Amino acid sequence: MTTHLVWFRADLRVHDNLALAAACRNPQAAVKALFIATPGQWRQHHMAPRQAAYLNAHLNALRQALADKGIELIYREVDDFAASVQEVVAVCASENVTHLFYNYQYEFNERQRDAAVEKALPDIACQGFDDSVMLAPGSVVTGNHEMYKVFTPFKNAFLRRLKEDLPACVAAPSVRQSGAIGAEPILFNYPQQDFDSTLFPADEKSAIARLRHFCQHLAGEYEQQRDFPAIEGTSRLSACLAMGALSPRQCLHRLLAEHPQALEGGKGAVWLNELIWREFYRHLITFHPSLCQYRPFIRWTDRVQWQDNPQRLQAWQEGETGYPIVDAAMRQLNATGWMHNRLRMIVASFLVKDLLIDWRRGERYFISQLIDGDLAANNGGWQWAASTGTDAAPYFRIFNPTTQGERFDAAGKFIRQWLPELKAVPDSALHQPWAWADKQGRRLDYPRPIVDHKQARTVTLAAYEAARKA
Repeated sequence: MTTHLVWFRADLRVHDNLALAAACRNPQAAVKALFIATPGQWRQHHMAPRQAAYLNAHLNALRQALADKGIELIYREVDDFAASVQEVVAVCASENVTHLFYNYQYEFNERQRDAAVEKALPDIACQGFDDSVMLAPGSVVTGNHEMYKVFTPFKNAFLRRLKEDLPACVAAPSVRQSGAIGAEPILFNYPQQDFDSTLFPADEKSAIARLRHFCQHLAGEYEQQRDFPAIEGTSRLSACLAMGALSPRQCLHRLLAEHPQALEGGKGAVWLNELIWREFYRHLITFHPSLCQYRPFIRWTDRVQWQDNPQRLQAWQEGETGYPIVDAAMRQLNATGWMHNRLRMIVASFLVKDLLIDWRRGERYFISQLIDGDLAANNGGWQWAASTGTDAAPYFRIFNPTTQGERFDAAGKFIRQWLPELKAVPDSALHQPWAWADKQGRRLDYPRPIVDHKQARTVTLAAYEAARKA
């Protein structure tokens, strides 16, 4: 008898799941699913407890969705990826598996694991799919068959490919001949932290509904609203995409259903740009696996002499820097596991270019907190802010945290939400509260700035220039 095993990883959905659809195509085949938790590996990768809880919730929703279709989800828990290879082999043997299906993951350790699995299963047909992207890595390259180093030409080539042939979505599989089966709940042996399920839906049906609502009501105004954290102008779908509760193809098709001109630069094009940035970073890590190993893309930046200042790092982490927009953003991250994208750029620039602290410390802290933690996107964003990555901001472009706050939270609505200790400060003074307090003879239960931005900028420019010339 033919037995197909679908190995789920970061693709926890039944709709538009390429590996699941392929496994279910033969109605005569027995189909089973597998998920292997690797808590030791998650610790090595600094997975946030909130993301672990979110993953656990999605996995239970997936187990029920599969059970409704007559597909059993086998759950196993081992320490790390090395042990997971042996677990896949053992499950294949015990279930008499003839074909293994899975969706590719592009991070370095994951690719090593998958290669080891295929090597350990010489008598089983193993088939992988480019499921977490719209277009497969390697399919959008320069005329010299190299990966683009700059986003805009990559985006233009990517859009040309989409216009030629949109990637299709595949339907959820039909109920198997066996009919629906039972499903017991799963609980990981890993620290978990509560998350807000109204902000981050933890099942596929809710994720699809959120995508539909965003594309219908917000995507058309995304360009005008996306930079203002006090406005609900972003999709908040990053966590669903990181978990694989949605595919980028679903996002593309839903966007085009509401905004057909998005491919031509019309309404919805700016959100499509964000999806293409996600692809850009995923393609990059397949061509440059060193990005998964805390290496900068621009090698000379490894010579920057970073400052080792635990007190300043802690102040940044806890939202106690004395710069209101930075502190409000960090407190949002710590309280919810999520941060608005404009704020991610502001706080990253502050850590690296005001405090001159190694960008890798910020990257790791983000992953340890983010419910939408994704290595490729997180690394790409941090290297952009630190001017160490491909198509990064030039090293001499340094955000002024005060003017960033004045520009993107002028009335202080977002800041007041997260910094209640500034409630007495008038709007006009909110972005430099101590200047107001000193003038008024008032005391604030809020730290003074831990660094002078103008002086810090001079120090940072000197450090980058010294590294570049070394």
